[in-house]
Order: sequence, then structure tokens, then C-alpha cells
Amino acid sequence: MSVTKKPGRAMTPRRFAIVGGGIAGVACARTLMQAGCAVTLFERAEKVGGRMATLETPFGGFDQGAQYFTVRDPRFQQALAIVPGVVKSWSANSVRVLDPAGRNLAAVALGRETHWVGLPGMDALVQHWAAPLLQAGALQLQTSVLRIARDAANAQRWQLHTEGAGGTSKVHSGFDAVLAALPAAATRALLVASGQQPAFGADAPLERVWSAPCWTLNLAFPQAAQPKLTTLGPHWNAARSTHHRIAWLSRESSKPGRSSIERWTVQASAEWSDEHSSDDPQRAQDKLLKAFAEVTGIRAAPGFAAVRFWREAKTMMPAGQPYLLDAKSGIGACGDWCIGSRVEDAFVSGLTLALAVL
Repeated sequence: MSVTKKPGRAMTPRRFAIVGGGIAGVACARTLMQAGCAVTLFERAEKVGGRMATLETPFGGFDQGAQYFTVRDPRFQQALAIVPGVVKSWSANSVRVLDPAGRNLAAVALGRETHWVGLPGMDALVQHWAAPLLQAGALQLQTSVLRIARDAANAQRWQLHTEGAGGTSKVHSGFDAVLAALPAAATRALLVASGQQPAFGADAPLERVWSAPCWTLNLAFPQAAQPKLTTLGPHWNAARSTHHRIAWLSRESSKPGRSSIERWTVQASAEWSDEHSSDDPQRAQDKLLKAFAEVTGIRAAPGFAAVRFWREAKTMMPAGQPYLLDAKSGIGACGDWCIGSRVEDAFVSGLTLALAVL
């Protein structure tokens, strides 16, 4: 079926606001833009990435969120095939399972699945995919969306009330739909602040979603830089721990394309993170540093240490469907929490939401 345009009149592209610049939001925005839609992506941080965040320091980068990703969905595989050089497989030899004292309980091979990381950090993939948005002026960084409301000039459309760097307020108008690509709790909060909490229904899957928090510790030991010195501590590069404070450890310097300075990322257990969610950063850092020494045997003072608290780090109860959409109102939501907790889940959710609104 073809559409005949009237002479001298161009069809006005539909306008979409996407809130959240993680992989779900970027995948959604890119798909819509490639389909000819007018898109504006709002991200409160200084750069896109979401939980694929990379912290840059003088000692090298740290993957503060996702440590790696796997590929199972053919759509994700196809998307990665056209970005050679942006991701590379990580040979972490094996993932060790450790007891609280750091002794090996088992060595588990990474298995047949390839484990991928971004180059030079996990956020590189999201930034690469977001580059066309930035070039087109469709990316609003350091912009927090406080609430959405019906457009004052057209009740069929939406406007977004935002706050930028330095507390500057602005209203962005004329959107046909607003698609939230935020963590589940942040999505709920935006809907409540906007008086739109019934958008997906009182018994919508969003209300059942919950995610576990995570304190993340990053450490650098500049006194140990390969190949000048051997690595500090254990000879494995990744481990899952049964220590009550620590769930995961990885040697950042073992990942491809990284600085050779010895660096570690430590992720606390969900239980401990929840129990210590109100701790100040220094207190959490001190406790995790002590646990790190107990598990790895590395008792040298780090040259750099930093912590970050992720309030929604891992989906424990997903929505059970790829995305949420109220086509009548023009409000949608996507994110890994819709179907799981993997990087790929976020991509698939953002992609399928875009295809649904098209």
C-alpha cells in the first residue's frame, strides 16, 4: 500500500522524547531516528552509558557497572556486527568461586559463550551508537526530566519539564510520545511526579518489578604495572565470592584495550548493599577495602579508591514482557528490567519498543 503525498506538502515526522541514555534508550532512539522520526534523547549525566558506565581516572578506566556482556539474540548479534573495533572478547581464563577467606572452592570456565567488553571501556558501545544522535543535535546531556505534562499548545501532545546543569529550567514541547528508558523505580517516580502513574494500569507488570542495589569499589595499584611487575595477589582475573560483603571481583587491567596499571573492580553482594544502602561513601569504601584484602590477599594501600552506589543494579523480578506501552496516551517504557538483567535485555527492550510505536 502506497501513500500519495499532496503536491507541495511534506509529511511531518512524528516526534518522540526518550528519557534515559543507557543502552535501552539509545537503541530505541536510534531505531526511531533511522525510521525518519524526530527524536530527542534526554540524559541527566555528562555522557550516555547508563549502567554500562566507565569511570576515567589518571590510572586508567574502570567499568563501574556491567563487567561484560554475552550475545544470544540474533538482533543484538547483527547490531554488533556493524561496529567492529568497538567491542572485543575478554579472555578471563576462568571465573573462580571463592569462600569468605578467598580460598578456591571451584574454577568455573567461562564456557562456550563469548564474553565481550567495550573498547576502551564498557560505555564505548553506547557512545558509538549515540554518535549520530549527538551529531544531529538530538541528544540533551546533563538534562534531568522532572515531569511530563500535556502540551499547553496542543493537548494531544506532550511537554517535558527539565532541569539542566546549574539548575536551569526548561520546557520541551510538541512530542507525540514519551518513552522512558530508566530503571523501574525511576520510571515509577517519573510517572508519579507527572500524575501519570495509572498509565500502564494499577496491576501493570511495572508494579511487580524490583531490583537489587550494589555498592561498587574501584581500586588502582600504580606500583604494579605490567609488564614491569607481575600482578598483585591472585593469578585469576575474575571471581565470584561467597564473602558476605563481596559478590564479584575482576582485574580491570586484564581486559583488552585497558591500561596495564593493576586495577580492580569489586561489587558488593545484594544483601550487604541493601543493608548498607544508607552508608556514607567513605564508610562503604573502608568496609569493602577490608573485605577485598581478605579475599585477594592484597594488603597494599591503593593509589586510588572510589565507590559508587547503584540503587537498581540487578533485576530480581522482571516485568515479563519486552516493553510497556499505552498507545492511547503515548507513554512507553523499556529497560533490561522488562525481561531480565543482562545488557542484551536492555538492547532488545529498547529496540522492540521503538518497533512497536512505529
